[in-house]
Order: sequence, then C-alpha cells, then structure tokens
Amino acid sequence: MSVRVEQVLTEEQFEEFAALPFTLHGRGRHVPLLQPTLRSWWTGEHPQGRFGPVTFLLARSNSGAAVGRMCLHHNPSFDDKVGAETQLFGLTEFADVSVLDTLMTYAAGSARVTARTQLVGPVALLPNQTGGVITSGFDERGFMDSPWNPASYPEAYEALGFARIFEGATWIVPLGGGDGAASEPPADEPPIGEPSGGVVVRKASRLRLRRDLEAMRQVLNASFAALPYYTEISAADLAHQTAGLEFLLDPDLFLLAYIDGEPAAFVLVVPDLSEFAMARDGRLAVKDYPGLLWRRLKGTTDAILIIKGTDPSAQGRGLQTLLARQVERGLRAGGYRTLRSTFVETANAGSSRTYERMGGRPLQGTTFYRRAVR
Repeated sequence: MSVRVEQVLTEEQFEEFAALPFTLHGRGRHVPLLQPTLRSWWTGEHPQGRFGPVTFLLARSNSGAAVGRMCLHHNPSFDDKVGAETQLFGLTEFADVSVLDTLMTYAAGSARVTARTQLVGPVALLPNQTGGVITSGFDERGFMDSPWNPASYPEAYEALGFARIFEGATWIVPLGGGDGAASEPPADEPPIGEPSGGVVVRKASRLRLRRDLEAMRQVLNASFAALPYYTEISAADLAHQTAGLEFLLDPDLFLLAYIDGEPAAFVLVVPDLSEFAMARDGRLAVKDYPGLLWRRLKGTTDAILIIKGTDPSAQGRGLQTLLARQVERGLRAGGYRTLRSTFVETANAGSSRTYERMGGRPLQGTTFYRRAVR
C-alpha cells in the first residue's frame, strides 16, 4: 500500500485524527483520550506548549482514506533525563506495519533536521502521563490513562527495529460483589484523621483540593525522581491534567499521609470514566462533569488507581500498606467491584506487591519503544 503523510491543519483533519482508532479497531476496547485534551495539544493551549508545537500527522492511502496517525513533539526535560536529544512520538495508530514504517520514516526525517538522535514513544505527551503499547491482555478493554492496541502493534514496532524500554504492566484488583461490605481495620490502625506515631492520614477535600494536589505533587516528584522515564511535573502541568477532578472526587479514594505535618505519601483513585468516554467518542469536557457525570457516576462500580507514591525519606514505614488498606475499605464501602491501575514498571517490585496483597493480578503487559535515528 502506498501511503503519504500530511500535517493536520484543518478541523476536518482533526476530526479524522480523533476518530481513527475507532475506524481501525472498532469499539469496545480502545478508550479515547478526551477530546478537550487532544484539542489543547493540537492548538498549543497546554503547559508543555512552552517547549514547542505538538505536530499532528495523518497517513493516507492512495484512495485518500486515513490509515494511520501520529504526533511529534519534544521535551528538553526528557532529553536531560535520558541523556540524549529525543524525538518523541505519540497517539500512534496504524492499519499495518507498512503504514507504521511510513510514519516512522517521517519522524526520523524530522529528527535529523533538529539533530535528535533517537525516537521514543508512543508517549502522550510523556511516559509519566500516558501512552505506551500493550504487549498482552489484548482481549481486555483499555481504560483511562492507559493504552489499548491489537496484538499486531508490538510485532510491527519490533519488525522495524524498535527496542522495548520501561516495560511494565497494568493491574486489576477484584473487589467482590460491591455490596458495600468493608473489612474491619487492624486493632492498631488509627482512624483516618487521628495521629499515631507522628503519622496522620487525611482525606482530600473538594474545598481544599488545590492544596491537597500541591501536597501530592511534592511527594510525587520526590518519589518518582529516580525512575528512568520520569520528568518533574510542574504546578501548571498538574492543574491541566487534573482539571475537573473536584467534580469526580471521592474523598475516600484520595488519601494523603503526613509525618509531623509534612506530606509523606499519597494514593489517588478515581471513578472509571472509560465507558462514558467510549460511548461519547471522547467528547467529554469539564463542563459536562457536574451534570452528566456526577449524577451517573454514583452507579459506577469500576475505579482506577491513577498514581501513588511515598517520599524517599519516609520509605520503609509501611505508609503505602496503610493507605492501600484504607483505600480498599473506601472502595468496598462505596460499592466498587473492580480496581484497575495504570502501568507499574517491572523494576518497581514494591508497588506491584501492593496490588498482590490486595488480591490483584497483572492485566496487560506494557512497554514503550526506542530506536536510534539512522
């Protein structure tokens, strides 16, 4: 198949770009990125726009049909982290390996123009945001902030000389029948809000959400700093990524642990929007949350653990074990039946053990890819 690549410049092209995963894969497994986020990247109206444009691309066959898509972008913080000038790519979908080859040839050409030495992706817009390729569990649906793709994708990348990096897995934890029955806490576990040994666990609050998120950001940046893919999240980045959270927040599922008044650990779980996002092709905006979502999410029985972390100075004190027990009770009391987690890198055995203790299992293998610019 002969394929050409064009830049997305018009609204009609943008709509084709957004719809392509459904065109290629049908419905039921791929969960689209919310269109307001997608549009903000296209227009440059997002915090990482300070590093330059996110270029949206479509691949077309001779008939004019869209058969692939990709975005290209750059982040100097990621270059500093990995020690190489990197052409990032993301939002990558393709009909077959020949389409992917055409897209990657274009990406490599762009990289050479700017003296970048490697291609890394798919990331949207960074590995610590979302992206990647699943390498197993293809029959399971995806979920928000995690990828889904057919089994042909890892084969296609690897046929073109890409090597796996940052391998990991998403996780799933069955929570039973969702009858609201919650386990009793251990006798020596203090209630939420009551200090014990200098440690106090607090629920997040809609009224002080910005303050709670800033406390989370401090711990997040400290706890993830040593990971090979992680770049520091700014206050502006976090505000952009969590817009509308106040409408979806379940205070029992966003917990922070403090030691002597300083934030030391956190866990953030949210109701799973995936079914709503799929039903509306990603056309959910913050303005929809108060009306459509908050009413309907009262009946939602799935949740997603977005992220958790512990400040290195507080590791070894069992804070994540404590938070996991308390958030699990919150999930069961709230009638949730299933908890999914965004990817955990294979090297992060401690985080995986948290899910194992909760009765969870790996759901889908995940990886990112890297190839030198030839």
